[in-house]
Amino acid sequence: MVRLVMILLGVDYLRTRWRSLQRIGCASLLFGVVVFTDALDGALYFPITPFALLLLLEGLATLAVAWTGMGGQRTLRYVKGLAFCVSAALILAGHHYGHFILSMIFGTLFFADGLLQIVSAKVVRYRTWRLAMIGGAVEIAIAIFFYQPYPTHYAGTVPYCLGLGLIFGGWNMILLSLRVRRLVSNPAVAGVDPNADAAAAVASSGVAANMGAVVWDGPPAADETALTVHVWTPVGSAKGEARRQLIVDRYIAAVDRNGVISTGHAALESPEGVYISLYPGVEIDRSPDDFARLLRATAENNVPGLFQPDYPTESKAWCPSTVQVRIRNYDPERLRRFWETYRQNTTYNLTHRNCSSSVSRALEAALEGASARVWGSGGGWRPFLRVVTTPELWVAAQVRKRAATMAWTPGLTLDYARALSMLADPRPSGWVKMARLAVRRMARSRQQWREEARHAPVSHAAMQGDERAEAMRE
Repeated sequence: MVRLVMILLGVDYLRTRWRSLQRIGCASLLFGVVVFTDALDGALYFPITPFALLLLLEGLATLAVAWTGMGGQRTLRYVKGLAFCVSAALILAGHHYGHFILSMIFGTLFFADGLLQIVSAKVVRYRTWRLAMIGGAVEIAIAIFFYQPYPTHYAGTVPYCLGLGLIFGGWNMILLSLRVRRLVSNPAVAGVDPNADAAAAVASSGVAANMGAVVWDGPPAADETALTVHVWTPVGSAKGEARRQLIVDRYIAAVDRNGVISTGHAALESPEGVYISLYPGVEIDRSPDDFARLLRATAENNVPGLFQPDYPTESKAWCPSTVQVRIRNYDPERLRRFWETYRQNTTYNLTHRNCSSSVSRALEAALEGASARVWGSGGGWRPFLRVVTTPELWVAAQVRKRAATMAWTPGLTLDYARALSMLADPRPSGWVKMARLAVRRMARSRQQWREEARHAPVSHAAMQGDERAEAMRE
């Protein structure tokens, strides 16, 4: 999550606030240790009931405004609201069973994530796979801690989780402050010339001036200038009818009736003419027998690659993209400089350097500093608070982590682009949107009442005239 925050806020924004970030991180780390230690002796001083009530209130509030979201944002709000409400209900239920169920849930989540990280690192063998295996082992150890009853017989589950969250959050904040303290350029965006930062800053200020808004109620319209991420999903790009497999055909590959594997594709297109679509220059045998060997991100699996010229050419030769994600707030100058450097190497590797990883890296370069840029120079701490409190940041961080420990796939790139679009093009909060809808409905109702009142005398007079005419005829 540290690298993602660096990308979205930019080094320039974070470097001027590194001392405050470090103090916040130290305070969070210290408070987390206190909360975690307090729960170890079984005598809880942590106000668990008020915390559960706050959690329940937050969950109910999230569910109340979830319908105002769009697409994945709406789904994420419902998931968050339900998770908070269920957790609060289990805490308030108390006794042994509520705490036991919570412990099993948290333990299972840590165990599944750690095991998946170890297995994927062992199979893919990317550069830092040993460190990833150590991280997975730590997650499994935390899972075992939640599974076993010692020392509080599951009564300290909530303080444990809160303490761990504060500890990890504080540690990440300290790392972030230390990394941005002396940085000149952003190492989270590889392939960008650090000597061009001044030009990029000028270009970024121009982009911010042209936007003229800090929130947008919905995705870009068809006539708006926007960066476009094209995704061909495995199922949508399969030559034959795909055999549906839950999760697998969404994030990894789809298999048709003839046994042919389709992994999908991803590309990035900008209005300035940049089109990034890496494809293997030679056909890769993707039969089930050789597919496991090709998953390793090692040099023996490198093949010559080629970049497609533009979207019309590629879509005409193959098929139109299945899904498009469009983002208004991007930096065309940073994207151009990234592309000039990246296209010098045409190597293709199925798991290490493929179409999806190319698009994801280009997207990060184009969105560097986007969350701070929309607020302009007077944003203060608002961009930081907005980013760290947006649920899409957690989603994007989890997708990025999963892709880094496994491989970038079109499905992961699609989820990543959708989450980053919510962070780069901030949407109004649910309560603000509800208030706007209420005001609009009130305005429409008042307008309708005025129209009815204006036509009412005319209708009454016409009715009286009809009655007089009928009386004269009689």
